[in-house]
Formats: sequence, C-alpha cells, structure tokens
Amino acid sequence: MSDQPPIVPVILSGGAGSRLWPMSRPEMPKQMLPLTADHTMFQLTAQRTVARDQFSAPIVVANARHGDLVAAQLEAIGVTPQAMILETVGRDTAPAIALAAIAAGSGDAPLLVMPSDHVIDDIDAFHAAILRALPLVRDGWMVTFGIDALSPETGYGWIKSGQEIAPGVHQIVQFVEKPPLDRAEAMLAAGNHYWNGGIFLFCANAFLSALGIFEPAMLAAAEQAMAQATHHANRITPDPVAFAASPARSIDYAVMEKADRVAVVPVSMGWSDVGSWDALHTLSDRDTHGNACQGDVLTLESHNCLVRSDGIRIAMLGATDLIVVASGNDVLILPRGRSQEVKALLAAMKKD
Repeated sequence: MSDQPPIVPVILSGGAGSRLWPMSRPEMPKQMLPLTADHTMFQLTAQRTVARDQFSAPIVVANARHGDLVAAQLEAIGVTPQAMILETVGRDTAPAIALAAIAAGSGDAPLLVMPSDHVIDDIDAFHAAILRALPLVRDGWMVTFGIDALSPETGYGWIKSGQEIAPGVHQIVQFVEKPPLDRAEAMLAAGNHYWNGGIFLFCANAFLSALGIFEPAMLAAAEQAMAQATHHANRITPDPVAFAASPARSIDYAVMEKADRVAVVPVSMGWSDVGSWDALHTLSDRDTHGNACQGDVLTLESHNCLVRSDGIRIAMLGATDLIVVASGNDVLILPRGRSQEVKALLAAMKKD
C-alpha cells in the first residue's frame, strides 16, 4: 500500500423502500431484508469492500431508529464500522454524505458512497471501475459510476458522457432526470448515455468544498450538527435541531449537476436498485413456469408470477403475470408491470 489514505466506504441506509411494501416498512426497510440472497442487501453492500487493502472500515449513515438493527447486521458478518451516524431526521443524500465526510476527517480521504439497497453481481467489475476513477479522484475530481443501460428505463436518472479524460473515465455532459419513454429510447440508441446508479467516489474535502460553494446553508448545518453531536462508542448522533435546519436535497441536485470537475466511469456490473417487485421478479430464480416463489407458497397452472410470504400460506391456481406478497396481516395483489404504483396504494390507504 502507498502512503495515500485508504478509501472510506460510506453506506447510506436511510431509505424506506416503500415500493416493496408490505415486506418493506419504516421499521424494517428493504435494505434490512434478505430479498435477493441469504444475507440482507445492507450486509451485501458492507461486504463489497471487506478484506480489500485499499479500503478502511465503513462509515454508515442510517435512521436513528435502525441503530441496533444496523449494528446487529454488521456484527453478524464480522464488520466493525469506524462510525455509525444516526440521523434523527432525514434530509436526503447530500446532507447525509456531508455528515460522513466530516466524520472521515474532512480531508483528502476518498469516500466511496454506496446506497445500501442495491444489487451488484460482478464485484470485480465494480472494483476495477473504482481503480479507474481513483487517480482523478485524488486530483480533486468527483466521480459517479454510469451503469451500462440495458433498456429505455424511465424510472432511473441518466448520465450523458462526453470526452474521455482518462482511460475508462469520461467527463459528464449532462444529468437527465427520469425521462419519458421516447427520450429514454433515443438515449439508449445514442450509446453514450448511462443509468445513474447513485454510487460516487470523491475526496471528502472536494465534496465539502463544493457544498460550501453551492449549498452553504447545508454545509453549515452539517458542521454544526456534527460539532454538537453526541457520541456513544462508535455511534454518532448529530444534533437534531442543527441538522433539521439543513435543506433537504439529493447529491445530484446539490453538487453533481452544478460542479465542473465531475466525471463518469461506465461499468457493466450486474447492477439493480431492486426498486420494485417487478425488478425483484427479474432478479429472482424462477421455476420452469417463470414463477419466483418464496415462503409457504403453492402454485398450480400459474405462470410468470412473483409470490412471497413471510407467514401465511398462499395457494394459486391458473394465475398469470401476478405479484402476490403477504407479510403479517397485509396482502398485496397487483398485475406484473404495475409495481411502481405501490406508493399510490400506500397513499390511498393513509387517506382512507
């Protein structure tokens, strides 16, 4: 190893995962569930940088109500974080990353920012992309990883890449918010566009400097919250009043879309954000009839269904292209292809 500071993995675990209701709930969000493997998605994320010399122990930023759950899941896989930052109020990703950057020392340590609820099948490809980005990052660039686009996806943000500024690293021309289908099709056909996977690599001081330029109130709130934080072993609780004063913005809006020295590393690594039950059906092992089943489930003459239960028995006959998920006293039933609308169901239930 050189005398350069190691990369600090920053795991963001504040999301609620409401589109995977009823199994994902505020008290047990999707990243804490074993949806795609024996380990939970949070544990899989933490394991991506374990036993690699270039990485330090991770910093985790999580909802305060999940502190014990996070600690237990890390202990179960033998990972000891250097810090667990417990938010009492969520202010989106940019303030959360600011807290982690301060906890990392605010210096030239590179931060690898990873959402805790994504799937990456090809870990070697991911690490190769990190190594391609690292020389520019140490020179002050902020890098995101562009996921090789496989379809005209309208549920993701996209990144348009420009000239190559280092081997396998391109300057970013434009960030595109979730596009309509015709634009997504055009970007896919153009070939120099990638899905925005929300994974970033930059030095702590580069990010905080950009935040000071573009979001000074956010930086001030994060600094004050950390200065007045309470500490218990490796758990840090930022001051709730100070942190609540921060604007709530994503890192894309707050920094990446505004800064000059931003780059993208295209990578094909078997990535999914598992953002819906339809996505999970695609990722899951399926039987000869295309059904992905888990739990106490029986299907007869049924095809291309996702059926999951963590308790009650589900028996299906003659069903096609359905999603059926039972958890506790709740059962979700909807056609495949419409699982992005679960949030509308939750809103209607709250209103009712």
